[in-house]
Amino acid sequence: MRTRYVLPVLTVASALALSGCVDNSQPAATGPASASGTAAAVDVKKNDSIAASLPEKIKSAGVLNVGMANNYPPNEFKDDNGAPAGWSVDLTNALGKVMGLKVNFDIGTFDNILPAVRAGKDDMGMSSFTDTKEREKQVDFLNYYSAGIQWAAPKGKTVDPNNACGLKVAVQATTYEDTDEVPKKSKACTDAGKPAIQIFKFDAQDQATNALAVGQVDAMSADSPVTLYAISKTKDKLQTAGDAFEVAPYGIPVAKGSDFTPVLQKALQSLIDDGTYTKILSKWGVEAGGVKTAALNVASKG
Repeated sequence: MRTRYVLPVLTVASALALSGCVDNSQPAATGPASASGTAAAVDVKKNDSIAASLPEKIKSAGVLNVGMANNYPPNEFKDDNGAPAGWSVDLTNALGKVMGLKVNFDIGTFDNILPAVRAGKDDMGMSSFTDTKEREKQVDFLNYYSAGIQWAAPKGKTVDPNNACGLKVAVQATTYEDTDEVPKKSKACTDAGKPAIQIFKFDAQDQATNALAVGQVDAMSADSPVTLYAISKTKDKLQTAGDAFEVAPYGIPVAKGSDFTPVLQKALQSLIDDGTYTKILSKWGVEAGGVKTAALNVASKG
């Protein structure tokens, strides 16, 4: 669950020393993630009716510009060739196919995505945004997934997320786990006269996972699909710590009141209805968080 950037409490500059512990390459498929590759995997076809309803500016350009920070596996990351990969990438490519558009991933920092969408530089974002009431003041969100928070610990070690006082916990910087969840737990510790949680912040999720795998920290907190994928890629070095909690919607940010939003909503719903959406999630093992309805601005309605 990603939120806006805040200054780190503790920055860990040890990515190089920790590299090589986790393999974040795509499962089964090889080569760059592209619209054509996704189509071949799940047979996505253009929907002429939906494509015809696109705003003229996007239709005439024939390109869907998508803001993304590709450092959050398995949702969005770089494959071995440096191309965007992950189930969010596959889903975005499928949406492009439905609308008859070529997808252009505008790769950058997470913080710059919402401003780019608001300014019209990007037509949408796709970067595991948690839909919140505060963010809905800036953009509209098309909700496409539900994710909770899931902690991980070394294999065989018992860690209770609700009793983690004094532990070292890895998070990816700017995520909800970094800015809200773990700090709140730490404050509860100090309010009770117990040691604070030591929060280790990393620029990329694989760095946080590596820190846990090599024993630099005691636990890790991330979105449920991210944690489960990380565990699967560490060859039994890690395990879940407790159950997932604080389930919240992921949303695709689009400019408020945009004529593109209802078209995108129809495209996503078509993928849900014909089974393509579930096939994409299942490919990455994240189908548990799938939705049945492409709803708008769920945070403000719930």
